[in-house]
Amino acid sequence: MKNKRSYVLLILLPLSCFLVGFSFSDGNKVASYAQKQQMHEIINMLQPRIDKGEDLPPMPLYVLALAYKETRSYSKALTTIDLLQKRIDKGDKSIFENDYSVYPQILRGGIYLDLGEPQKAVIEGKLALKMLNSKGANRSDVRFIDTCELLGVSMALTGDTKGARKAIRLLESMSESTYYAWKYESLSRIYIALKDYPQALAAIRNPDAKVDWLISIVFDTTFIEIPKMFIFAKSLYETGKVKEAKEVYDKLLGHPQIEQIGGIYWLVLLDRSKIALAEGQTKTAEEMLKKAIDVIEKGRSSINTEAGRIGFVGDKQEVYGLLADLLLTQGRPAEAFSYVERAKSRALVDLLASQKNIAVHNDSGKQIRTTLTQIATLENDLSSVASAGDKEAQTKKRSVVLALRKDLREQAPEVAALVSVNAPDIAEIQNKLGPDETLVEYYFTGNNWHAFVLTKQGISAQKLTADHLEKDIDDLRKTIIINTAGTYKQYAQSLYRSLFVPVNAAVKTKKLIIVPHGALHYLSFAALADGNRFLIDRYSIRILPSASVLTILESDTKVPSATSALILGNPRLGDPKYDLRFAGEEALAVGRILPGSKVLLRSEATETSLKIHGGRFPIIHLAVHGTFDPDQPLHSALLLAADKNNDGVLKASDLYNLSLNADLVTLSACETALGKIAKGDDIIGFTRGFLYAGVHSLISSLWQVDDQATRDLMVDFYQNRKSMGKDEALRNAQLQLKKQYPHPYYWAAFVLTGSGI
Repeated sequence: MKNKRSYVLLILLPLSCFLVGFSFSDGNKVASYAQKQQMHEIINMLQPRIDKGEDLPPMPLYVLALAYKETRSYSKALTTIDLLQKRIDKGDKSIFENDYSVYPQILRGGIYLDLGEPQKAVIEGKLALKMLNSKGANRSDVRFIDTCELLGVSMALTGDTKGARKAIRLLESMSESTYYAWKYESLSRIYIALKDYPQALAAIRNPDAKVDWLISIVFDTTFIEIPKMFIFAKSLYETGKVKEAKEVYDKLLGHPQIEQIGGIYWLVLLDRSKIALAEGQTKTAEEMLKKAIDVIEKGRSSINTEAGRIGFVGDKQEVYGLLADLLLTQGRPAEAFSYVERAKSRALVDLLASQKNIAVHNDSGKQIRTTLTQIATLENDLSSVASAGDKEAQTKKRSVVLALRKDLREQAPEVAALVSVNAPDIAEIQNKLGPDETLVEYYFTGNNWHAFVLTKQGISAQKLTADHLEKDIDDLRKTIIINTAGTYKQYAQSLYRSLFVPVNAAVKTKKLIIVPHGALHYLSFAALADGNRFLIDRYSIRILPSASVLTILESDTKVPSATSALILGNPRLGDPKYDLRFAGEEALAVGRILPGSKVLLRSEATETSLKIHGGRFPIIHLAVHGTFDPDQPLHSALLLAADKNNDGVLKASDLYNLSLNADLVTLSACETALGKIAKGDDIIGFTRGFLYAGVHSLISSLWQVDDQATRDLMVDFYQNRKSMGKDEALRNAQLQLKKQYPHPYYWAAFVLTGSGI
């Protein structure tokens, strides 16, 4: 959506452009296009002149950058902003005493907010404010308002409440001027970002916040006011004025342009569906939630557009959760399960949004990369706001994208699963279950936990009583890690009652597949206890990031013969405190069990060695340290020895560019998930990275493990593998270690993710 303040500068555009060498006629055209919001016409007029090598003055460059920004052509907007910056750096920055030198920062900051990168927006905002202060800029001008809004919203979205409040105080200190009314809209946006809805409502309702009469005459104010309407509706809704909010939301939904603004549209549908649910209109709520999911899944890179600038970036997972909860209350577990699986795919797609160079692991790699590039290009075009004449072309592009996605699913289903959100085929998932396996998938919706139980015969769902679940998981982990006798038992039994008793009767097999959600990724299910026995005493357990992964793992029958391994142990990290003496012994012992293995210790246990040799071995065993970053999961890393080619820090994001083709990767001494418990399914960034790299199974730890006990467990595990599947081999190794070390600290940390065969 357009920012009214941006166009005040355009009202004087013709004369300004004329004064700096841009023709009066062309200036008139650009101003007319801007006043009518004809952004594509501006682009079509100005971009060819740049393509011909013409050095445009600052004002036309500013207008062109703004046009690209408002049509969501962000890469082109940033390129144009760079051209504007070059002109400013040469000293060409002032028109009628309007200093343009801060607008590259303001424009870039707005783009970063749209793209969901508020940290970068903060940097641009701080630079803009520093520049204004250094010039002694008047606190009554539009640049000051734009800068304070950018800083306030971006700081609020990064959690810097103090900084956001400081931006509010700066705005409140503004003296009356031509732009005085607009400060209230900026204030309301910052308050929205802070979730201070009463103050946002007060600001947007302030009598001095009326629309400037000149803007009302020049522009289509209804279209311009959509973000303002959303702020108003959201503030009303969150302050309990539901009836008034409903009226404004319905006006927004009825607006012919609302569908162009995906970042607002799905949020409006979400809140309006909540109102419908409260009124008992479940059919209406269901339709709106399904529509919101369609908008989210089609929106891709543009979905945060405008909502980021407004300061309200919603939780897309909430939409899936509400719909799943609604379907479950209506006794429709299969449909609810389908949307839960789509939610997990959505989380992964969002996680991989910055991971552009995904490797392709089959013989059609070149064609698949071409297909991925075509899809990315078309979706980038579709994420831009189209002109009226481009509607037919946009429809054709959508059809091409659908066809390309269909081709991708046929050529490389594992790639398609990573870069798209698809409704899962429940029958296919059931078909991949073994006759002795039961899949239990957990999902958190709103304030409720649910457990889906999937067998070859059918699907059922149970609502769980799981108050204080995150705290219980955190307490269980802490008491286990402290390793004092008995203190963990109350939490192990409480979690057993909450999570497993409700599904116990439906589990009639000896093998469990568990699909965790949120905080459950940090839980050792093996350590849950009924007071007499642990869960590991009754079942072999393996983990999946989503049930749909079964169709990928089990579809590849080319499992290499697991008779040799690449083993890296106790890498030299430059600090004696990181040395793992028993990890070195473990590496040598595993090497003796698996003939033909390549064992690399200390300075030889490098990242380079893993990259060079990893694709040649069916087993990769890494007795190394690791870190897990719950805030930025793709920054989680394995710590290997450095050499002249690599620094030794193998990040989770790097895994999507590796081709390992291994039956099993074991992360033996890693602190895989030590940090704080994070919300959402963040942890899949690490485990699914290995699965995508070609690994069928991954063994990793949930806390820092005992060096010597881990050596014993791993030796037993590989001995067991000679006669049984990985799930049973790990279970029996854990049971054997439990005889020597009854406390779960020693044996319950390790989990198997992926295939159990």
